Amino acid sequence: MVTTVKCPTCRRPVEWTPDSPYRPFCSERCRLIDLGAWLSEKHAIPGDPAASPEETPPGVNEPREG
Repeated sequence: MVTTVKCPTCRRPVEWTPDSPYRPFCSERCRLIDLGAWLSEKHAIPGDPAASPEETPPGVNEPREG
């Protein structure tokens, strides 16, 4: 039995097989729409925002010796 999932972008059914190169998306178009949403920050992982380099205390991102 083949597993079927819904495309996160358009909700069309997608077979979860090696023959579905864009899984979980149904097409490259839907994959790119989702990528664009992440890049424009329409999608985000909840949490505190990352500190900018100006806000990072000295020595925090420097490699350790030893």
